[in-house]
Amino acid sequence: MNLGFLGLQFSFGLQQGNMGPIYSYLGADEAQLPMLQLAGPITGLLVQPIIGAMSDRTLSRWGRRTPYFLIGAVLCCLGLFFMPLSSSILMAMSLLWILDAGNNITMEPYRAYVSDRLNPDQRQAGFLSQSAFTGLAQMLAFLTPSLLVGFGMNRDWVDDHGIPYTVRVVFMIGAVLSLATILWSVLRVPELPLTVQERDHIVAQPKGAWATLREIGDAIVDMPVAMRKLGLMSLFQWVGMSGYWTYAVYSMSRTVYGTSDVQTGAFREAVLTNGEVAAFYNAIAFVTAFAMVPLVRRIGPGPLHALCLFAGGAGMFLLPGITDKALLFLPAVGIGLAWGSIMGNPYAILSNAIPPQRTGVYMGIFNMMIVIPMLIFAVVMSRLDLGFVSIGFDAYKLVLGNDPRNMLMFCGVCLMLAGLSVLWVREGRVSAMAQAVAA
Repeated sequence: MNLGFLGLQFSFGLQQGNMGPIYSYLGADEAQLPMLQLAGPITGLLVQPIIGAMSDRTLSRWGRRTPYFLIGAVLCCLGLFFMPLSSSILMAMSLLWILDAGNNITMEPYRAYVSDRLNPDQRQAGFLSQSAFTGLAQMLAFLTPSLLVGFGMNRDWVDDHGIPYTVRVVFMIGAVLSLATILWSVLRVPELPLTVQERDHIVAQPKGAWATLREIGDAIVDMPVAMRKLGLMSLFQWVGMSGYWTYAVYSMSRTVYGTSDVQTGAFREAVLTNGEVAAFYNAIAFVTAFAMVPLVRRIGPGPLHALCLFAGGAGMFLLPGITDKALLFLPAVGIGLAWGSIMGNPYAILSNAIPPQRTGVYMGIFNMMIVIPMLIFAVVMSRLDLGFVSIGFDAYKLVLGNDPRNMLMFCGVCLMLAGLSVLWVREGRVSAMAQAVAA
């Protein structure tokens, strides 16, 4: 059921590990990177709530969610295939919009799909297993370039635009994998047939774009208290993760390899090292996601998530002080614990707090709590000069001294604050525990 999620998350892993370096190879300034990656949060903000509301109301011969799986898979495949062929920053930005649109169209229905197929007492295990597939997929995405070099590809073999051919190969592997796994998942595990009551409910709903937007607005007004409280946790959590994904490789290039020049072999080695560290923490996420299943039933998803976020925050805070490559993998253990929990436990809290007939729209709205912090991060940390107007506050330069090591320590603090915030979310935690006990 979650195999298609593996292909989708392989795509996200490629973005996390390579979009910053791709922009740098094409001539982007390090401080501009958050703004250049706005495609992800903006498409998520616009696409996921709308797709969520639409998928809740869709009646087709293929089901409610499946049409969106397929459309998103095709867009994702095209974006991945052409991204490493980018010849300019503008081309890379345009392809990133296509890629992120495809990812977001597919992502939200997959979240709702788990809730659709599973009973309430199974959802914690369902979302944690989805988290495990996230860890496995991203581990493979981050590790593949190093494996290609190990098999004989030259790390310094680059095209006319400075993009290594290892990046080209791994993105094309991702294009095939994302499309193939989503098709396999759809064919092997079709959606459950809707009950008469569910079909009648969908038929009775008003149709059209205005009705969809009104449904999103009504759902926000009626949002459960537990979901509202998750917003503060999401703010700190996703600011921290955004900063880490964007600047970890630049921190490692300075501390371990002693360079900030993106056109050197040392920087390309730092990109490979960052991929290996990320593969390791995703492997930790893959293993611990399964190990969390009995723990979450015992202590609840909220307290467990808080512990994992504290571990991840400590890991991020300590990582910039490490100058030996081998020692980088120690703080990565904490980051892996946090990442494994992030992709599972908040959804377990959420799924037990929202009405089942609105699962799609609320999963889409919850994604807004992911992408809005990413937008805030981009605007606060970066500045983009459009000629007639400048956007952003440029805190990366003005507050953090243009130093990615300071950014990683800031991200560590953010994850710890997220850990404190999730302890405030009592309603969802009690609901989840009560259902687990009843089961």
